[in-house]
Amino acid sequence: MSLLYNLILYPIIYIFPAYAANGAPILFGGGSPLDRKRKLGGKRILGDNKTLRGTVAALLIGILAGALESLAFPFMLKISIMLTVGAVFGDLLGSFIKRRLDYKSGRSFPIMDQFGFVVFALIFAFWLGNLPMWYGIAFIVVLTGILHPLTNIGAHLLKLKEVPW
Repeated sequence: MSLLYNLILYPIIYIFPAYAANGAPILFGGGSPLDRKRKLGGKRILGDNKTLRGTVAALLIGILAGALESLAFPFMLKISIMLTVGAVFGDLLGSFIKRRLDYKSGRSFPIMDQFGFVVFALIFAFWLGNLPMWYGIAFIVVLTGILHPLTNIGAHLLKLKEVPW
């Protein structure tokens, strides 16, 4: 039971607020672009797909997921806040980098699109401790590599996203 918990269950519990934050804009996003169509160096800062409503939804849903988890795991409330902020930051940073590299909004940027939110979630929450063991973090990376494309394809088939990535 301990190996199953440390390898699979705890890593899922731990990273879930970041996953919830990352998925929330697909369901609750839209509206005004977060960058208000402003440019930096002649290029959009973030693009049309990063919206104020989507960003707020990501923050609220991620923290709510952590608040629910904290009923069973009280230490997760602070961690979930940092995981959520890190996930949102990672996603926005990816869009910022894509704009600097002249990637069109909505175009796939391998690695950054799939893993940027998880990497920054883990970095932001690291200092609070309670990280999964190294093999739990490896499981999170593998799980993200599997779930990210599957959930994006599903959202595309349900017409929640224009593109399947």
